[in-house]
Amino acid sequence: MSKPAFPIVIATRESRLALWQAEHVKARLQALGHPVTLLGMTTKGDQILDRSLSKVGGKGLFVKELEVALEEGRADIAVHSLKDVPMDLPEGFELACVMEREDPRDAFVSPQYASLQDLPEGAVVGTSSLRRTVLLRALRPDLRIEPLRGNLDTRLKKLDDGHYAGIVLAAAGLKRLGLGARVRHEFAPDSMLPAAGQGALGIEIRSGRPELRAALAPLADHTSWLTVTAERAVSRTMGGSCSMPLAAHGQWQGDELVLHAAWGEPDSASTALIRASSRRPVADLASAADLGEEVAELLLAAGARRATING
Repeated sequence: MSKPAFPIVIATRESRLALWQAEHVKARLQALGHPVTLLGMTTKGDQILDRSLSKVGGKGLFVKELEVALEEGRADIAVHSLKDVPMDLPEGFELACVMEREDPRDAFVSPQYASLQDLPEGAVVGTSSLRRTVLLRALRPDLRIEPLRGNLDTRLKKLDDGHYAGIVLAAAGLKRLGLGARVRHEFAPDSMLPAAGQGALGIEIRSGRPELRAALAPLADHTSWLTVTAERAVSRTMGGSCSMPLAAHGQWQGDELVLHAAWGEPDSASTALIRASSRRPVADLASAADLGEEVAELLLAAGARRATING
C-alpha cells in the first residue's frame, strides 16, 4: 500500500546550480505524487565574496539560513551540495537522504590551455579551496594560486575576463548545468583527490519528521550514501573544518570500499602531502564511518594536524 502524498516545501540557495539541484529533487518528488514548491534564499556564503570561507565562518554559511527556514516551519527540506554541509549538523537536524552521486572529480577549465601541465611557469590559477590549493601546489609548485569566490557563473566570467589562465571547479556542477564542454581536463582522483562528498546531493530535514524520511527514501542511493559517509568521517575526525586542506575519496572494489585521504600544510611553502588509505567491506553507515575514522587516524599518525576552527 503506497503512503499518502503531501505538500513539501524545499529551501534552496538561489544560485543557478542550487536551483538546478532543488528542481531535480522537486521533479523526483512530484513523480511520487507530492505537490512541491521552492523557497529561494540568499545565504551569507553567497553574499560574502571578498574573503575565503575559512576566514569568515566556514561552509555553514551556505546552509544556516536554510536551516532557519526548516526550524521556523517555512520549509520542510533543504537540498545541499554535500561538500558544502558541515560535518556535524546542529541539534535537531539530520541528513535524511543522499542521492546518486554525479562525477566527484575536479575539472580544469581554461580558454587557452588544455591541461594544468600545459600552463606556463608562473601562470595564475584560480580557486578558493584550501584543498585544491595544496593539491595544485604539489602538482605544480611554480604556479600562482589566487583566490576565486562566487557562484559557478561568476567564476567562469572572471576566467573569461582574463583574470586567470585557468580555474579548477567541481566537474559535477559543470555537467549539471550543461557546461561540460567547458571542461578541458578532468583530474584523476589519484592526482587531485576530491573533497569529501563532492558531487553528491544531500537532503536535510528537522529531526522527528518520519513522514519526510519515508517520502525521501525512494530518492536515496545506498552506495553513494555509504561512500560519502566514510569520506565525511575522515573530515569529522580531523576536525571538520574548511580551514583545513583535506581531501577524502572512496571507490568501490567489489564489496570493499577503498578510501584515500590527503592532507597538506595550509600555511607553508612546502608542497609535501600526507596521504593515507585503507579498505574494508562496508555494508552499513556505521562500518563506513569506522573506515573513515581509521583513515583519519592514519593521517594523524603520519603527521597531519586536526583543525582548530570549526567550519
